[in-house]
Amino acid sequence: MEVNQECPGNLKRQLEKLFDASLRSTVPDNTRVKPVVTTSPLDRSGDYQCNNAMGLWSMIKGKDSQFKDPPAVGEALLNNLPTSEMVDSISCSVTGPGFVNVVLSTEWMAKSIANMLIDGIDTWAPTPPVKRALVDFSSPNIAKEMHVGHLRPTVLGDTLARMLEFSKVEVLRRNHVGDWGTQFGMLIEYLFEKFPDTESVTETAIGDLQSFYRKSKSKFDDDPDFKEKAQKAVVRLQGGDPIYRKAWAKICEVSRTEFSKVYQRLQIELEEKGESFYNPYIANVIGELDSKGLIEESEGARVIFLQGFKIPLIVVKSDGGFNYASTDLTALWYRLNEEKADWIIYVTDFSQKQHFDMFFKAARKAGWLPESDKAYPRVDHVDFGLVNGEDRKRFRTRASDVVRLVDLLDEAKTRSKTALIERGKDKEWTPEELDQTAEAVGYGAVKYADLKGNRTTGYTFDFDAMLSDKGNTAVYLLYAHARICSIIRKSGKDIDELKKTVELVLDHPEERALGLHLLRFAETVEEACTTLFPNVLCLYLYSLSERFTSFYSIHQVNGSPEEASRLLLCEATAIVMRKCFHLLGITPVYKI
Repeated sequence: MEVNQECPGNLKRQLEKLFDASLRSTVPDNTRVKPVVTTSPLDRSGDYQCNNAMGLWSMIKGKDSQFKDPPAVGEALLNNLPTSEMVDSISCSVTGPGFVNVVLSTEWMAKSIANMLIDGIDTWAPTPPVKRALVDFSSPNIAKEMHVGHLRPTVLGDTLARMLEFSKVEVLRRNHVGDWGTQFGMLIEYLFEKFPDTESVTETAIGDLQSFYRKSKSKFDDDPDFKEKAQKAVVRLQGGDPIYRKAWAKICEVSRTEFSKVYQRLQIELEEKGESFYNPYIANVIGELDSKGLIEESEGARVIFLQGFKIPLIVVKSDGGFNYASTDLTALWYRLNEEKADWIIYVTDFSQKQHFDMFFKAARKAGWLPESDKAYPRVDHVDFGLVNGEDRKRFRTRASDVVRLVDLLDEAKTRSKTALIERGKDKEWTPEELDQTAEAVGYGAVKYADLKGNRTTGYTFDFDAMLSDKGNTAVYLLYAHARICSIIRKSGKDIDELKKTVELVLDHPEERALGLHLLRFAETVEEACTTLFPNVLCLYLYSLSERFTSFYSIHQVNGSPEEASRLLLCEATAIVMRKCFHLLGITPVYKI
């Protein structure tokens, strides 16, 4: 995700702009060279560094060049750097094989943070080159309750959507539920047997969705007469029979009620466009692919052969029915042509990687997508590992059932509330405050534990670890934020007034280190969006909390000569933390 305009809050982007001008002066004939700016390693004397010198030297050595080695190229890059108030040019240096170490002006850093306090943190939002993105996430199956396996796609997708929304991208949040398929024949027939009057059916009457599904599947497997009825029911449903459509709609309605219990707890917003939505478009899409000569006959099925894959992509089954590939290709066509999405992001587990690789390649072959996977319109598959139990196997109950997600979330809230009561908060707070804090901490702990690790690997679901108030957990971070809010409250000062009247300064090393980390927020969000790895933002948030602790453990705030400036630094830290919480879908707490 390249940025299409200057981002005033993004230090790396601003430095890249300066070094781009330096490159044009240093090597005017090499116009294709792009600046390579990174944060400096801890053992280097700078805040950022430009690493172009060695690459440039390999391009120009042996030619009629004024430079004798990479360090000389680095010196030229530094000397040709345009004058800027953001750079402390006297402190910059060249080390090693031409690394240009850039030191930011401390005064400029303080002014930039003060400007954010006045203008708002939205001025630090990235500016991606897309206007409309579609994030396909959560996607449970109708007639099956959401379980722990739905936690990752739901939480990951929501965070990616939030980061793009913060970046001023219009985001279409899509729930591609499994609401169309042969399983509905058995579900409808079982519903008719249990409730001849389908008008009276409610979620209470059906009861446990998982149990309802299992019982219908068992009858389908064991009763030939029932199986035949179920198969005929599929035909009648897909043929538009109003009685069967009404029964199907009732099952979907009951499922949505159950799904909403999870989405309400997790504060997830989604618009459902399930498999059934695309059904009317499939025939025309298959016809378009066929007209382009992509579809061939193979063993009675209609398929697309793709280079690099041993098996073809089946788009019409041998019995004439459609499948996941035909539905997904149709959904992609609709999203590109009807919804005009520039970037489509699919969040599903790693087991579906080949499916996405194949149907993305088929779409490129059809000319729907550009050949480069980085060009727009663009598609990405955000895959992830499994949630495991303590035995490092798929997380299940002792009865080997999958764990209902709503039960898991309620358990997190209950444990959080118990911990708060043990600390005597039930005597200090109102029942509403206690309940709201237990929700924020409990649900936040579950979300953060899912998001903080590399999404491509699985993780072990452990309530004790995720609800710990020590280490890299949501509980620790929420409490850290609450402590900062407490410092500000205890000062008795009007922060809004201080923003207008007090100069923020970063005179001490710990103040400067905290300020620098605050200013790296924008580039961190951009990296998390670009790579589609939210754990980058989690690491930033935890590091921010650690840097604040380092500052506060050494420097007094309230009652110190620097009180006003340090209160502004506390406020800036709290604002950035709250924005991180928002992007991660976590509700902040303000007192502990």
